[in-house]
Parts: sequence; structure tokens; C-alpha cells
Amino acid sequence: MSVVLSRLAAILVAVGLIFTSLTLGNTGRAAAAEPGYLMVHFTGDSATGQTLYLAHSTDGLHWNDLNGGAPVLRSTIGTRGVRDPALIRSPDGSRYWIVATDLCIRCGSTYEKGSPSLVVWESTNLVTWSQPRLLNVAGAIPDGRNAWAPEAIWNPETNDYVLYWATNATLNGVLKYRIYSARTSDFRTITTPQVYIDPPGATPVVDTQMTEVPAGVGKYRYVRVSGDGRNTVEGSNSILGTWTNLGDLSSLGLTGNVVEGPVWMKFKDRDEWALYIDYNAPNGVREYRPILTTNPFDVSSYRLQEPTSYDMGGTPKRHGAIMSLTAAEESRVLARWPSTPAERLQSYNFPDRYVRHTNFDVRIDPDVSPADDAQFRLRPGLAGSGTVSFESVNYPGYFLRHADYDFQLAHEDGTSQFAADATFRKIAGLADPSWSSFQSYNHPDRYLRHYAYQLRLDPISTATGRSDATFRVTN
Repeated sequence: MSVVLSRLAAILVAVGLIFTSLTLGNTGRAAAAEPGYLMVHFTGDSATGQTLYLAHSTDGLHWNDLNGGAPVLRSTIGTRGVRDPALIRSPDGSRYWIVATDLCIRCGSTYEKGSPSLVVWESTNLVTWSQPRLLNVAGAIPDGRNAWAPEAIWNPETNDYVLYWATNATLNGVLKYRIYSARTSDFRTITTPQVYIDPPGATPVVDTQMTEVPAGVGKYRYVRVSGDGRNTVEGSNSILGTWTNLGDLSSLGLTGNVVEGPVWMKFKDRDEWALYIDYNAPNGVREYRPILTTNPFDVSSYRLQEPTSYDMGGTPKRHGAIMSLTAAEESRVLARWPSTPAERLQSYNFPDRYVRHTNFDVRIDPDVSPADDAQFRLRPGLAGSGTVSFESVNYPGYFLRHADYDFQLAHEDGTSQFAADATFRKIAGLADPSWSSFQSYNHPDRYLRHYAYQLRLDPISTATGRSDATFRVTN
């Protein structure tokens, strides 16, 4: 009997272990977080507000500002301001574009007189972006006065992208905003713009945004919302085909200039969609507010969310775009834009002077104005672990980089040469170990130092040189 009981006990233990391992395995899979969502947006009409910001969400409703709530891209062309960004991923995931309105309110341009061009950035990894370029889309439109709120979507019927935007132009004797469209494969050249959406009479339309819906949800393949005063919702089976009116958002009280900038987002873990609306709340605060639905084609199912059910983060989220991330994309994005504080480099032997950029040259100066010119984020080194790179606060994407042993503020181009030139080892100060010195990554016999107030990369062999190459990192 004791032998039988022993064998039975062993069997029970084994079964218990099997169930335990299965339970732990299932728990591990359940606990493994799915990749989240990325939002690109602007914040408002200030000079810094008309740059581009990023936010991340794990659930699509609660958002955290990346880069400590500071901008991640700034336009240096056109009006030098950007609004209403669209974020586009190629079908194979090998390329990304940001396309935005070229408009800077209160810093040179007005709503009445804008730019005929859009601002375009391009990337192969979602974190290293090209220099911005202008794409003139309204210049070929008779009386085309501006180009606003661009969007783009891949069209499998034509094997390219449909780019669409709002332009204020006179057509058939009526001056108003209409949605125009053109085709493009590279966001460098476009086909001749065509009228895409033109409501009857004098009714204008801006801020159209559409998304593709999986088969089986409804009778249509695509759904779009347009800012035409009633925020009309439409469905279609072809992007460039006929669209059917499905209703509007007036039943939710969302009419007129109360809302703008709609953007669709599909939840990854369930058959539900969020329609984010740039909402002008009664308290004067303007930012995104989500509408949820399990059927984008049934406007009666739309549910405007109360503020307690979502969190937009610390910065206002104005007209932007949302992308569902892959695990690799999320890893790159979160590593690139952590909440790193802005800091300054104070000279050891000229303590009233700080490293600053001016016209992309780099020197040490007292009383730096604007103050942001002397502020940098010490990022993990672009070329190697245990190193640092200095990214400008007011020119995000620009780093301190040496060239021919001289320093400049230069735009990261994604090359290994740039990464090496912009990477340094932070060591104990050569003149005072309680301060810091910065050794070149690719020229380890040279150090960052000032000479005649200009920043240089030099070998250090004298007491003066050691003082010139010593700095305090301070906020």
C-alpha cells in the first residue's frame, strides 16, 4: 500500500507541476504588454507650440508626453512653423513621412494669407528624420491661396498614396475651402490636384481624415470625417470613388468651430475605434477628446467620452495623427525620446560663459539670449554605450558635432560618421575632477575645449588647455 501511495503522490506532484507551468506560462503571456500607440501633434499658436511633439499610449486613451513634453521636430523652412501633422507608414514598413501645414500664426503668417506648400519629413526608422522640405501642392490650383491640414493614405487600386488637403480658392465664382487631392509615390512630386470634396453652395470644408476598416465591420471599406460645420461622416469602398453620407456629429453637440482635426484610431486589442476630435471646450481649453464606437459606419453608436475616462498628458494635443506601433518601432521611439532634462555647459575658467549655438556655430558666451541657445539634452551617445551626445533643446534633431576639429550644431543625418563625430566620453574634469571634460569618441586624443571663445576639438597638454576643456553640467 505504501508503494502505491508513493506512486500516486508522485503522479499528483507531477500533474501539479504541469498545471503550475501552464498557469505561469499563460500569466507571462497575459502580462506581456502589447505595443502601444504614437501620436504626433502640435500644441497651439505660440512659436514653440507650432513645432511637433510626440506622445505615447499603451491603451490608446491615456497618453504620456515623450521628450519631457518638449518638441521633437522643428521646421527651419517656409514660415518656420508647422501644424496639423499627418504620419504615414509605407505598406512594407520601410519608410515613414510626416506631412504638415506650413503655417506660423503670430510669427509672420496669418490664417488669411498662408503658404501654398506643405512641410515634409522622411525617415526609415521613425526616429531619425530628414531635413524638412517643402512640397508645393496649391500652386497648381487656380487662385489657390494656401494648403492646410494634409492627410495621406495608401491606395491599393493605384499602388500609390492619395494626398489630400484643404485649399482656399475661387471655383465657379465661389471662394471657399475645398478638399483637393493628388497622387504621389514619394511625397516629392504629385499629380495635378483635383477637387476631392466640395459641399454645395458656400459651405467650406477642411480637416478631412479617413481610415480603412477591416472587412466584416460594415458595408464599406473606408470611413472619413470632414470639418464642414457639421462634421459629416461618410463611407466608401474606393478612396477615389463615390462616398455615401452616413450622418454627422451634430447629435453629440459637435458642430461649427467647436471641433476640428478629426483622427481615427483602431484599438489593437478589440473591435473598437476612437475618433479623436480637436475639441474647443467651454472652459477655453482646446485639445483632443475621444469618441468611441464599435462600428464607425453607424454614427448613432458614437459615444463622446467624459474627461475621467481618458488622459491626454501634460501638453495640449492639437490636430495630429495616431499610429499603432510594432514592438520594434515602440522600442526605438521610447529609447530615442526619454524625459531627459535640459542642461547647460558652464566654462571652468570663464564661469560667466556657457556653451551656446548661434547661426549653427558653437562658442561660449555670457548672458545668452535666447536662453534656449545654451541648453542641451545629454542623450545616450549616438555611436556607443557609456557615451553622450549633445542635442539642442530649441533645434531638436541637431547635435554638437565636430568637423575638421571645429564645432557646429548639425542635423543628425543617420550616418555612422555623424554619430561618431557627435559622440563623447564624459570623464572627470581635466582641471578639476569635480567638474567634467568630454573626450572625442573617434579622436580619443582630443577633447572638447574653447579657444578664443570658439569651441574646438584639440589635444590637451597644458594647464590652460586643461582649464579650457573643463565644464560643469548644470541646469
